[in-house]
Amino acid sequence: MTTRAEPPRAYPFAFREAEVSPNYAELRREQPVAWVKLPYGEPGWLVTRYADVRTVMTDPRFSRAIAQGLDQPRMRAENMNDGIMGMDPPDHSRLRSLVAKAFTARRVEKLRANVQRLADRLSDDMQAQGPPSDLVEHFARPLPVSVICELLGVPYEDYPMFSRWTEAFTNEQSAMAEVMTTIGPEMDRYMSRLIAQRRERPTDDLLGALVRARDEGDKLTETELIDFTGAGLLTAGTETVSAGLPSMIFVLSRRPEALALLREEPDVMPGAVEELLRFTPINTAAMFPRYPLEDVELSGVTVRAGEPVLPSIAAANRDPEVFDRPDELDLRRARNPHLTFGHGPHHCVGAQLARIELQVALRTLLDRFPRLRLADGVRWRFGVVVRGPATMPVTW
Repeated sequence: MTTRAEPPRAYPFAFREAEVSPNYAELRREQPVAWVKLPYGEPGWLVTRYADVRTVMTDPRFSRAIAQGLDQPRMRAENMNDGIMGMDPPDHSRLRSLVAKAFTARRVEKLRANVQRLADRLSDDMQAQGPPSDLVEHFARPLPVSVICELLGVPYEDYPMFSRWTEAFTNEQSAMAEVMTTIGPEMDRYMSRLIAQRRERPTDDLLGALVRARDEGDKLTETELIDFTGAGLLTAGTETVSAGLPSMIFVLSRRPEALALLREEPDVMPGAVEELLRFTPINTAAMFPRYPLEDVELSGVTVRAGEPVLPSIAAANRDPEVFDRPDELDLRRARNPHLTFGHGPHHCVGAQLARIELQVALRTLLDRFPRLRLADGVRWRFGVVVRGPATMPVTW
C-alpha cells in the first residue's frame, strides 16, 4: 500500500506508440491508489481501478473548482484556467446546459450528413494528390476542426488558423508557458471579434445561440463565453478524433483480422468504434485532478481532504473486474462501459458527435481506400493533453 511517506513515482509512465503502459496493470493489482508526481505541480494520488475512477469523477465529495488557483498536478508549466472543466455544479451545470442543447442525440445525428460531406471532400483531395498522403494532416485533423468551425459559424478561410491553435494547445511545445501566453490571447481576441459580429448580425449557429444566452438571459459572463467558445470547444471538440482516429488506424493495421471484419461487416462499426475508444489510449496522462472536500477511502487508502486525486481513464478501461479479456481488441464486445468520454458531471458533452465523426471517418477511409496501409515514416507525439501520430503516411 502506498503512503505519502514514500517518494512519489514519476508520472506519466513511459509508453510506446498506441500501447497502454504495463505500470497501470501493476498498480491496479498492487497499489491501486499510488502517490505520483507529474512534471509540474504538487504530487497527487493516481487511481487506476475502474470503480475508484468512477467514484472520483462522480462523487460530490470530489471538487474540480477548488483546484483553480492551487498548484495542481499538471503536464504544462503554466497553471491555466481550466474553464468549464474547472467548475463544480451548479456553475458547471449552468454552462453545460447551454451547449448541451446543441449536442442532443437527435440534433447531432442530423450532422452526420455534414460529417460525411467533409469526409468525402477530404478523401477526394487525398485521391487527387495520390499516395503517400499524411493521414493526420490531410484527414484526421481537418475533419473535426471543420465540424467544430461549422458549428460555431467560423468563416471557411479561418479554418487553418483554428487547426494551428488546436495543435498548439496540445503538442509538446505547449508545455512551455511562453507558448500558451501567445496562443491564448490570440484566440481570445479572435473569438471576441467573432462574438461582436454576432451581436451586429445575429445568426442561428452555435456561437449565435450562446451570444443570445449571454445578452438576453445573462446565463454566462463575457469571459465564460470567450473561454467556452474558444479553447473549451476547440480542444474538447477536436482532439478525440484528430488524435484518436490515426491511433485507431495504427491499431487496426496491426490486426488484419479486425480490419477485415470492418470491411466485410459494416454493421459492426458502431460497436467497433466503442471498442477502439476503450482499447486505444488517447490522453498522455491522467489529468484534471479532483480535490476531496473531506477524507475519502479508495481501495483501502484514506485520501485526506485537499490532496489531489488523478483518475486514470486508460487504466480503468483495462480493468479485468469490468472488462473480459481487457487487453484484447474485440470489435464485437457486447458490454463496454468504457470511460473514454469521462463520467458524471464532466462527461464529454460532444461525445455523440465524436462517435459519429469516428464512425463516418473509418467507414469512408475503408470504402474509398480498400487497400489502405501504413507507409514508412509514422512519427508519434506525446503532448501535454493527447498522444497519437504526429504524422502518418499512408498509401493505397
